Amino acid sequence: MKVLLARTRVTEGVILTEAIVDSGPAGKDLSGRILALRLSGLGLALLAFLAGCSNKQAAAPPPAPVPVRVARVTLKTVPVELRAIGTVEALSTVSIKSKVAGELTAVHFREGQDVRKSDLLFEIDRQPFEVALRQAEAALARDQARLTNARAQAARYAKLFEEGVASREQADQTRADLDSLEATVRADQAAVEKARLDLSYCSIASPVDGRTGSLLVNEGNLVKASDDPPLVILNQLTPIYVSFAVPEQYLVAIRRFLAAGRLPISVNITEDQPSESGLLTFVDNAVDSATGTIRLKGTFANPARRLWPGQFVNVVLRLSEQANAVVVPSEALQTGQSGQFVYVVKDENVVESRPVSTGRSVQGVTVVEKGLAPGEVVVTDGQLRLVSGAKIQIKEAL
Repeated sequence: MKVLLARTRVTEGVILTEAIVDSGPAGKDLSGRILALRLSGLGLALLAFLAGCSNKQAAAPPPAPVPVRVARVTLKTVPVELRAIGTVEALSTVSIKSKVAGELTAVHFREGQDVRKSDLLFEIDRQPFEVALRQAEAALARDQARLTNARAQAARYAKLFEEGVASREQADQTRADLDSLEATVRADQAAVEKARLDLSYCSIASPVDGRTGSLLVNEGNLVKASDDPPLVILNQLTPIYVSFAVPEQYLVAIRRFLAAGRLPISVNITEDQPSESGLLTFVDNAVDSATGTIRLKGTFANPARRLWPGQFVNVVLRLSEQANAVVVPSEALQTGQSGQFVYVVKDENVVESRPVSTGRSVQGVTVVEKGLAPGEVVVTDGQLRLVSGAKIQIKEAL
């Protein structure tokens, strides 16, 4: 017997299977007969059980708790600070130039060397100035001798005039010659002083304690008086300035706190380096109208010379302190479409999202002005997998 067609349908809770069979030549009369199989209630129960098992397999298991780190909201005294980017400036910068023209004959320092005030730096050929000094001294000696004779002549003719032997004209002439020679001697004395001064300029000494830069004119060159470029540039490094600018809106507060006492400043180049401490010593006399900022300067002792002219540094100007401020670790703060918020841990380790109003951030913590109370616990790490109402597993408390 051969099955030609088979199908299954459900009718009134009974599954019917129909088949058209061919029993071969001897049984052609069986073709077209319908065979029906009626399943009992036990079959229906079996199908229902299988369907229930399928539904149970499709249902998702509840989500696992999210591992997070938490910290407690605390009260803390935090400093009121202004932060800015500053530039290190030398306390004084001196361009060394020659005051006389001549050949540069000697250099008495190395590039980048520390020098003290009055240390000899350069020498210029002295011979022309020594000759000029001797000429000026000789002219002075000659005119002093003439002056001595003129004084004697003036005294002699004054006496002869009184005796009636010499005329008044002769007496007045000798007196005029005396006055002229006295003026000549004074000019000669000035010329001698000028020659000595020019000779002293042949030795160039350091006017400040500082550090030399690159040598801009080498030995053997002819230099001119006050000509560019300078021979060398000196920078005074101890103490040293740090210049920075803050928005003009803080000027009133800065002046008020500065009038009450000194304002400390700390600077560092990178966060992992120790900071240098100094004091605010300068407030500019005008606000920069182009930027809306006010220029300030702090003075630093710089004993280790970690601050170097031209460096950019992070500046922190401390104005005062805020007591009993509500603070949280800065990493607890998240930013959403409606502003900043934190995840607060509630009962049974369930979190809720809560908006907050924040103030300044200092030393890894942020002041919360509104939204949190001391003692509450907030999530500091793992927020990316959280939503309000999620269950958490605390793996570490900060």
